[in-house]
Amino acid sequence: MTLERRRLGQLGERLAADRLASLGYEIIERNYRCPAGEIDLVTRRDGRWVFVEVRTRRSTRFGTPEESVTRRKRAHLIASAQYYLQAQDALAADWRIDAVAIVLAPAGRVLRLDVIENAVTGP
Repeated sequence: MTLERRRLGQLGERLAADRLASLGYEIIERNYRCPAGEIDLVTRRDGRWVFVEVRTRRSTRFGTPEESVTRRKRAHLIASAQYYLQAQDALAADWRIDAVAIVLAPAGRVLRLDVIENAVTGP
């Protein structure tokens, strides 16, 4: 991954975390990694675990941020969420996977930031 892509991802995750916090999400962990994959943000809201995938783009020329979540990525997100819950001894807990879709102008201004609840429901 190039330095520019990494910086774009970090900016998107910061923007997403700030928006989610303003909506009442409690940020528990950032960039959780496990054998099944990675989860950008692990949060809690209203007593429910919420795993969040953040997608940031500088253009929609090749599709929207949310369109970039492939079937394979969805499967990794579900497996990673289940892995996290098992590690927390919380497999029976209520949980979901949300996404935050961000589009930035070339100068970095936020053009769009959408929180999509239940964005991933199955592989």
